[in-house]
Amino acid sequence: MTLRCLFVDFNSYFASVEQFDREELRGRPVGVVPVMAATTCCIAASREAKVHGVKTGTPVREALERCPDIVLVQARPARYVELHHRLIAAIQDCIPIDGKPLSIDEVACRLIGRERERDNAVAIARRIKRTLIERGLDPIRCSVGIAPNTFLAKTASDLDKVDGLTVIESTDLPQALHGLQLQDLCGIGPSMLQRLNGAGIDTVAQLTAAPRERLKAIWGGIEGERFWAQLRGIEPPTRQRAAVASVGHSHVLDPQMRSAEGMRSVLFKLLAKAAMRLRQEGCKARGLSLHVRFVGREQRYSRDLSFAPLDDSPTLLKLMADALEPLLRAAARGRWRVERFPPLSVAVSLIDLLPNAGDSAALFPERERNHALTRVLDQVNRRYGNNRLYFGAMQDALAQGAAPMRIPFQHIPDEASEADLGAAALVADPSLDELWLQRERQFKAMAETRTGRNANAAPRGRRRRRRRTSLPASAVGCASARARPTMAAAVLPAPCSDEPLVLTGRWFRWTGCSDGLRVLTRSPL
Repeated sequence: MTLRCLFVDFNSYFASVEQFDREELRGRPVGVVPVMAATTCCIAASREAKVHGVKTGTPVREALERCPDIVLVQARPARYVELHHRLIAAIQDCIPIDGKPLSIDEVACRLIGRERERDNAVAIARRIKRTLIERGLDPIRCSVGIAPNTFLAKTASDLDKVDGLTVIESTDLPQALHGLQLQDLCGIGPSMLQRLNGAGIDTVAQLTAAPRERLKAIWGGIEGERFWAQLRGIEPPTRQRAAVASVGHSHVLDPQMRSAEGMRSVLFKLLAKAAMRLRQEGCKARGLSLHVRFVGREQRYSRDLSFAPLDDSPTLLKLMADALEPLLRAAARGRWRVERFPPLSVAVSLIDLLPNAGDSAALFPERERNHALTRVLDQVNRRYGNNRLYFGAMQDALAQGAAPMRIPFQHIPDEASEADLGAAALVADPSLDELWLQRERQFKAMAETRTGRNANAAPRGRRRRRRRTSLPASAVGCASARARPTMAAAVLPAPCSDEPLVLTGRWFRWTGCSDGLRVLTRSPL
């Protein structure tokens, strides 16, 4: 009775959902992409596509070359989350889930009592597979691994990825692992693989034979001891959830948004989303990190800011607008040739977080106004859906459907607070056209061959340093007409009259006034 964990891994989950919803895709190679553009990569591939060498991370160009018949489908995160909950409900009818799901396509279940006997554990696994079919969830298939701990059960589920069922008992160790490559084990990526090779460990057999102290030295700490224990079927103590250190978002810009204005709009949307998450975590940020990458250039535009603890969106957006101003000024003056080196990706993070405590904002009218504005924003969006009310600087990003809800690793997003209700779908672009692809390849080749030293490109970045940004009470929330994020309802700025307006299909009226802040409430018109 050495079996303690049953691990369920849904095979090619995103692609399987697309085949589940569209019968014409079943049996065909399918690649799921975040946006219909040739400059992106596959975030998932069906079993039929994997036969041709297409996998997660394969660029679209390579996917089309390796598998000309592949069908590219735009990702639908909300649908994946919806079916995830149905699948979890089916599993829970067979066996309780151990805590929360590990990710959207992985679930660990704890075996207890007689469930730890091999025959009983296998019967539970088969019951899960049968339940999925009976509830009409085919062709979403799962591989099941059963082993003494979660690490080995996950490893077992990877041994037979096509609707498989694999059992590893303590008596099978370590020989059952010797046929694997080091990188096949969860927790060994390129960096750790290089470190192991440098220490003279090139095979799993050598890894399993290494003493605890040697692995601790290679990993540089207790993680090496945890890995040593996991290889032997021991379940290490569960790590306590650390306090949130940062919240942030990144996004690879689709071609329509690769301009100075599009980059700025997407960054505003990402920071507004991060600020909302910050408040949900009950924290304030003391720093902001901003990064912009460009097509054809290694040099990045980066800014790191430090300030007094903040959590209100207007002030954070104003600080980022100021940090972006040098880059936008370079574009306006021709020192950054946007058409030759367009922005490729953007990232913004709120860092150095502190739990909410006493706040001195009430002592400063401008700070209190920004907090009141943020409260109204959160209340409207919680009640009527995310981004029903938003800052005007985000309009272009919302209109193009840029930076939609994503499904990060080890986190199931909350559609109510993260999906852009009422926003446009991502606009398909012509980048799949062969002539467009040819011109894009020529453009990138020319851009990458330039040294960049004498090119009229992005302004030379100053040495990265952490800047201290003071926030006097009179300056907080104030900015130029261009830099300051304006409050908007749909595409309209906040009106000066009391006339009702339509906000994503609902009538609202501006009512009340406190320190210049107008309150938006739903009208029964």
